[in-house]
Amino acid sequence: MDIIGEDYTDAVLYGQQWEGRSFVGCDFTEADLRGATTANCTFTDCTFDRADLGESAHKATAFRSCRFTGAVLASARFTSCSWLGSVFADCVLRPITLTETDLTLAGLSGAVLREASLRGLRLREANLADADLRDADLRDADLTGARLRGCRLEGADLRGARLDADRLVQATLRGARVDLDTAVAFAAAHGLRVG
Repeated sequence: MDIIGEDYTDAVLYGQQWEGRSFVGCDFTEADLRGATTANCTFTDCTFDRADLGESAHKATAFRSCRFTGAVLASARFTSCSWLGSVFADCVLRPITLTETDLTLAGLSGAVLREASLRGLRLREANLADADLRDADLRDADLTGARLRGCRLEGADLRGARLDADRLVQATLRGARVDLDTAVAFAAAHGLRVG
């Protein structure tokens, strides 16, 4: 079922259950989506400004080039989802559960994901500038090409993560855990000669 350009502004959609639906260019500004569930849905170029998605659950759902400004995603669960090219600004993201979710090209500049479990997630070319990822679990995450200028990674676990060491030098890393390969690449990016 394709839904195109529908206006859900201020709509109360609490507890809705959607499966196999496609939303294109829809406006969910200030909509109440608490407790909603989606499965195999697609949201393309949709707006979720100041929407409340708290305690919602999403499985195999794609949010493509969507905008979330001031949205609440606290206690939301995303399993096998995609946030490809979506932008999250000034959102409440803690606590959030992301499992096998693709955040490629997601705009998470300034996002607060402190202590979040992002293990094994795909964050390729994501914008994490000025994001707070202190004490986050990023083991085995793919951060290739991610923008990390000003990103706070103090105490984060980056073991097994794929990342560009030259971008890593733009982040704050005090107390972060890395594997030997990353440590050597980081040292080389700082101009050190190893060996």
